[in-house]
Amino acid sequence: MSGTLRIEAVADPADCFALRRKVFIEEQGFSEADEWDALDAGAVHLLARLDGVALGTARLLDEGADGRIGRICVLAPARGTGLGAALVREGIAQLAARGHRRIVLGAQVQAMGFYEGLGFTTSGPEYDGGGVPHREMALVLPL
Repeated sequence: MSGTLRIEAVADPADCFALRRKVFIEEQGFSEADEWDALDAGAVHLLARLDGVALGTARLLDEGADGRIGRICVLAPARGTGLGAALVREGIAQLAARGHRRIVLGAQVQAMGFYEGLGFTTSGPEYDGGGVPHREMALVLPL
């Protein structure tokens, strides 16, 4: 990946929502009802830009002692470039800075290898997430 990559929390998540619509609703076929929920209002939204172009997003949530990374998506042309891994690593760093030592996520089964490569392990049974098989995964950070 060449160029200047910036990943930061944004106050206005409009670009994040546009990316989620493109990837989850238009590309993957999730319904509006499955994609949008009340958790967006209290979440931290990360936006990844390469040379100023919005290419990826993730949502960070506090769940008691756990931190959750969710709604992770990268536009198709940027997949396989390392942008997604950088986005998840930034999410982990921001959640760790908030005091979380266990980071959880709900992974589409087809993407579990990606998260395993970042240190996540399976932590729950398979479940249906909007018609797509998912599994809970967790990463325990060292003290």
